[in-house]
Amino acid sequence: MSSADRLPRLLALVPYLMSHPGAQVPEVAKLFGLTEKQLIDDLQLVWMCGLPGHTPGDLIDVSWDGGEIVIDNADTIARPLRLAVDEASALLVALRMLAELPEFEDKDALARVIAKLEQASGEGAASVSSQVAVEVEAAPDALATVNDALRRGRRLSLRYYVPGRDEITPREVDPTRVVMADGRAYLEGWCYRAEGMRLFRLDRILSAEALDVEASPPEEAEPIDVTEGVFRPSPTDELVELEVTPAGRWIAEYYPCEGVTELGEGRLRVALRARDQGWLVRLALRLGDSGRVVSPPALAERVAEAAGAALALYETTS
Repeated sequence: MSSADRLPRLLALVPYLMSHPGAQVPEVAKLFGLTEKQLIDDLQLVWMCGLPGHTPGDLIDVSWDGGEIVIDNADTIARPLRLAVDEASALLVALRMLAELPEFEDKDALARVIAKLEQASGEGAASVSSQVAVEVEAAPDALATVNDALRRGRRLSLRYYVPGRDEITPREVDPTRVVMADGRAYLEGWCYRAEGMRLFRLDRILSAEALDVEASPPEEAEPIDVTEGVFRPSPTDELVELEVTPAGRWIAEYYPCEGVTELGEGRLRVALRARDQGWLVRLALRLGDSGRVVSPPALAERVAEAAGAALALYETTS
């Protein structure tokens, strides 16, 4: 476990123990998501912390004989840390986004949490977060239909736009939940067309209908991990190299890259993987003169052909 993870926990642990005299090792370990050994390791580290001087009178005094934790001489950090304005603002925005999810039912409790956090964090965070519009995008009535199907456990019939192939596909989906990832709302469910779990961006659902069929995903259907984002390239996907100018550096921040090399004067060479060459062509055209495809050569030729065709069409119509 890294020190970056441990320090915030210690700064929360000491105020908790100060305000809960007589707390037991097992219950504190469970509360902080630790094993008892990890908690005792933390307590041993706390025992060596304190004010400059490092004499016995300067250090925090902590003991856990018999399983009861006793802490003293820790008044300097007895109060928990306050969130900075940017931290509180980010948390408020995330809570408001959570309130928009159809599967979240206890909105009254969430509203109270938001109100308490606004009050505790001060006017700065509340003012900043209130200027951010939090809204779940979806086709008209799609979100309501998805919500209804989730609540009643019904299968969905969708017409879904797939930008990678520029086509509209019919889908029958057993919905499991709505999740937020990369700032977008997605329907997760078992897709009978793909025969697997899939994510469907709500704003790409052109129509949705709840069928009079019970949703029954197969046993192998498992939730999709979106903690690191929706797009996860496979090692078998084609490796592409792009060179971008300072105006195209956003590529390295927006997409997962396998390599980013500084070329000087703000230019980058970016290596990324993608299973869909059509998507890569559109990405290269979007970059315009702020980037170019270095490899593979076949993709560079395809981008040049697409750009030429677009230019010829523009000259024809102008």
